[in-house]
Amino acid sequence: MASLALAERAPRAIEPTPLSLTSTASKAQNPTGFSTLEWSVVMLARHDRPSSLREPGRIMKLLSALVGNAINRQLADPKLEALRRMAVLTWHQSYAVPKGELTAFFDAGYSPDHYELLGKRVAEAHVARLFRK
Repeated sequence: MASLALAERAPRAIEPTPLSLTSTASKAQNPTGFSTLEWSVVMLARHDRPSSLREPGRIMKLLSALVGNAINRQLADPKLEALRRMAVLTWHQSYAVPKGELTAFFDAGYSPDHYELLGKRVAEAHVARLFRK
């Protein structure tokens, strides 16, 4: 009984929170941010051309069938593909993107805050590239 009384009076140690709970909490505090996976999609889209957004034509399909090196840049996740498409357009056209692409971006679950953050980050990267030594 004495040990039970001592256990009740002793201060309880604070248990460390797992990393997954910490990242979820920080994501909940900043809902407009992108995850690291999403930022990697944005940075990879920097090297894609706007032509990667179009379906390949008949000639390209024929050449791909003959040579065997078909390149499919589309992502399997529809939400990440919408982000990739918007990032490619933003890298090449800044804020002058077609209305249909903007609608598809918002329909995929992104907000206008996401769009603004993407535009700011792309603009910062362009400025940093201009003033690089």
